[in-house]
Amino acid sequence: MKTKSELLFEKAKKCIPGGVNSPVRAFGSVGMSPRFIESAKGSYIIDVDGKEYIDYVCSWGPGILGHAHPQVIEAVQKACEKGLTYGAPTEKELELAELIADLIPSMPVNRLVSSGTEAVMSAIRVARGFTGRDKIIKFRGCYHGHSDGLLVKAGSAALTTSVPDSAGVPADYTKNTLVASYNDQSSVERLFEENEGEIAAVLVEPVAANMGVVLPEEGFLPFLRDITKKNGSLLIFDEVITGFRLALGGAQQYYGVMPDLTTLGKIVGGGMPIGAYGGRKEIMDMVSPVGPVYQAGTLSGNPIATTAGIETLKILKQDINIYNRLEKKTELLAETVREVGNGIISVNQIGSLMSIFFTPETVKDYEGAVSSDTDAYAEYFRYMLGHGIYLAPAQFEAMFVSDAHSEEDIQKTIFAMKEFFTDKKINDRMELI
Repeated sequence: MKTKSELLFEKAKKCIPGGVNSPVRAFGSVGMSPRFIESAKGSYIIDVDGKEYIDYVCSWGPGILGHAHPQVIEAVQKACEKGLTYGAPTEKELELAELIADLIPSMPVNRLVSSGTEAVMSAIRVARGFTGRDKIIKFRGCYHGHSDGLLVKAGSAALTTSVPDSAGVPADYTKNTLVASYNDQSSVERLFEENEGEIAAVLVEPVAANMGVVLPEEGFLPFLRDITKKNGSLLIFDEVITGFRLALGGAQQYYGVMPDLTTLGKIVGGGMPIGAYGGRKEIMDMVSPVGPVYQAGTLSGNPIATTAGIETLKILKQDINIYNRLEKKTELLAETVREVGNGIISVNQIGSLMSIFFTPETVKDYEGAVSSDTDAYAEYFRYMLGHGIYLAPAQFEAMFVSDAHSEEDIQKTIFAMKEFFTDKKINDRMELI
């Protein structure tokens, strides 16, 4: 007999492309049907069939406090009673903007939008308007949303203008997008040499989290800061994943490197649909209605999303020990799986972000990430899901730990990890990687 989730998925495929509203949710790379979620609380999500799972997706990062935090829910409920959207300025927008500026000093002036994709798209437009240049550099394996100019892929060792990585994107949209290799300084230097005086900005995830978690090597971020300053280009940190999660001030606080522009995502709204971008006043003064760079949005600064964001950031700001707790829990998971993986996997972890790559090689770039055995990851995912643990349904996504994950949750996860990696059948299969 089919589960309710399976029946809903079949029905959804008739009226939603692929049955989902975001591709990774389809569970295609793990060979399963997705679980349809009915509710969530704390560290758990519950599907429509009544099954509970310890959640390490956390809505792809913003659920740093866990699901349905009482303080956030109470504030949102009160805000809803006053109306859902106005399309006009509110005091909440100002309060959230001031909080962002206080917590991330590189963003003294910032603007709210409705998603991380929109934040990055807008930041690039501002960078181009400010510098009067068209070209940008991004890094292979770093994802910055689905705007046309960023959906590109580099050919093998081709560090020149890329071709579109999606149907429906004209080549002209990506002709000004140059692709370098993450953690490879020489690839960046070459692009600057070949495009002297033409590069508006370098766009980077300071900690890559969309090819799995890949940490910047020592000196890489300072190098990007130096080369952009030297060439009159802007440095844009895409902190949609790391902002307020890696540290209260994001990856830029963690690594001590200040970009010119920063983009933030859902965590700014406590997980609700929102984003933000910002930087120095002279740069942000390019944005309409002050300057000539146009960007607008009816739902930008939505009063419900800003309320959730304010409450979330207040909690993070007041609880000075939260990041230590998050890191200790995540380190315990990482250390455990490294030990039981017995050298046939690679584990990257920083703060409350973590990835297990099914390759024995240390993963420090896109090429290392894609060397992973995705079939082995699919086996691992199915095993963990069957033991009540919900991981990202794709090898190249991050695992997130929240403050709601209890010691019992962590120990249950560790037990399942150990079982998987010590099962002889699984071990024999993995030795072939």
